[in-house]
Amino acid sequence: MEQKYRDVFKEVFGVQENILNDTFSKNSVKDWDSVHQLNIIASLEDAFDIMFDPEDIMEFTSFKVGKEILRKYGIKI
Repeated sequence: MEQKYRDVFKEVFGVQENILNDTFSKNSVKDWDSVHQLNIIASLEDAFDIMFDPEDIMEFTSFKVGKEILRKYGIKI
C-alpha cells in the first residue's frame, strides 16, 4: 500500500521517490499548490477506492499527514 501511495506523489509532482519523506509538505515544496492538492486527492481516491471528507482534504498538507489520514480510512501504510 505504501508503494501505491508513493507512486501517486511521484506522478503528481514528477519527483524521484528518494525525496518523499515526512518533510515533503505544502510548506517545503514550491510546486504544491491547489491544483497539485486536488490531483493528489483525486489520485488517492482512485487508487484506494475511497472518498475523502472535506476536512481531510483541507488537512492533507504533507506526505506524513496524508499517511495518517489514509489510516483513518482503514488503509495501512
